[in-house]
Amino acid sequence: MLVLGVMVLIPFFWMISSSFKIQADLFKYPINWIPKNPILSNYEEVWGGKYKFALFYWNSAKITFFTVVGSIITSSLAGFAFAKLNFKGRDFIFLMYLATMIIPAQVLLVPRFILFDRIGLVNTHWAVILPGIFTVFGTFLMRQFFSTIPNELLEAAKVDGAGFFRIYWQICLPLTKPAIVTLLILTFTWHWNEYENPLIFLRSSELFTLPIGLSSFVDEYGANYSLIMAASVSALLPLIIVVAIFQRFFVEGIASSGLKG
Repeated sequence: MLVLGVMVLIPFFWMISSSFKIQADLFKYPINWIPKNPILSNYEEVWGGKYKFALFYWNSAKITFFTVVGSIITSSLAGFAFAKLNFKGRDFIFLMYLATMIIPAQVLLVPRFILFDRIGLVNTHWAVILPGIFTVFGTFLMRQFFSTIPNELLEAAKVDGAGFFRIYWQICLPLTKPAIVTLLILTFTWHWNEYENPLIFLRSSELFTLPIGLSSFVDEYGANYSLIMAASVSALLPLIIVVAIFQRFFVEGIASSGLKG
């Protein structure tokens, strides 16, 4: 496992090392893992040059924030309803909803584009945010976790006069912190790195996200890999921070929601 871990980390080490090198030293062999003359000009050019990298960073942060918050709200509400509310056709509706996971996302791109174009959402961030707010996997994850909460706890709250929303908000939701953090990490990672939807729905360069914006470092003379490495390291930092902060809850959420093994 240690050998496999090192093999996985080697490209990241090379990326970080290359971000402090000039273009001419990038592909020298043998590889200089620690640059002899490290430079910061790559980062200065990325953040302060002509590439609008700070704007791309802000766009990705905005889209990811609204998507993560929206998906947590909708998934937790739907998961609570499917797990704890008894209504006609509940299991059948959940099964049909779950079955939509087998539909490739690419199949829906054309009808979604036509729909968003007719209602004026193409070339806006909402065209990327709205589809991400509703997630089948998130609903399934939250339902699995809500199902582990004893019904006796809900019955006691009903006896005390609590309604369904109060039970959800004050009793059940605080107990699902590991599942919420799991959904947060997975959603954050997916939408921070999302390339396909922004590529299709966003046309103005002022709206581009980081994955699309990285193509700005390729010009008529070819790709400036030193700048691409510096931009990639900068784009990777939020992911590392989020995972480092919430890793303990993430492992607990995966183990408690029935997704392990």
